[in-house]
Amino acid sequence: MTSPALLRVAAVQASPVYLDRDATIALVVERIAEAADGAANLVAFPETFVSGYPLWIDITNASAWQDPDQEAAFAWYVEQSVDIAGGHLDPVVEAVRAAGAFVYLGIVERAASGGSLYCSLVAIDPVAGIVGVHRKLKPTYGERLVWADGDGAGLVAHEHRGVRLTGLNCWENWMPLARTAMYATGAEVHVAAWPGSAGLTCDITRFIAREGRMFVVSVGAPYRAEQFPEDFPLREQVLAAGDRLHDGGTCIA
Repeated sequence: MTSPALLRVAAVQASPVYLDRDATIALVVERIAEAADGAANLVAFPETFVSGYPLWIDITNASAWQDPDQEAAFAWYVEQSVDIAGGHLDPVVEAVRAAGAFVYLGIVERAASGGSLYCSLVAIDPVAGIVGVHRKLKPTYGERLVWADGDGAGLVAHEHRGVRLTGLNCWENWMPLARTAMYATGAEVHVAAWPGSAGLTCDITRFIAREGRMFVVSVGAPYRAEQFPEDFPLREQVLAAGDRLHDGGTCIA
């Protein structure tokens, strides 16, 4: 009888260097190395960890027409987004190879043409490099102000150490048909990447594990208002809204 595969998982509940792509990528490289030191075979990062979830859209008047601060905030977000073809993730790919682990990394992806941004979950294999980029099917509510609609091309499984892996972004995990697509791949471990809220993750993590007969790793980032850069156009509005914006909410079932 074949022994079941052993997969040691590192769920990275950490804060990015908010709205700073290069500094956050350096942090990702450090966290991957740290996970490898702990013998992790799978490393999961939160939704849009590079360069951060657009926290201001829910606590400022993000849909204001021709508001100069909102326009400047979006321009900042675009500037700090990830161009995969442009090589922004090359240091991460090298870190994954050195670690020998499979990595799911949430990014704000900038399309090579057209200028749209996507909430994307990148699958990185230690041998093959980037093997998948799943763009969030439908940005949730105010997220559509900054992210474009994705597609189903990334609804696939990847295999590492004999284990079939899948991943979805945030509210996709609440979508029955998206979950069904994952179940149909024969997934055994599912990564649910979240911006970071225990109120969102706890129930659905257990539910997916039971419904899909799989292990589920929900990973989110803690965010505080003070993480906004000093010169970010909407910083004062964000600070006025309160301190803790997200509490992490990482859990495994």
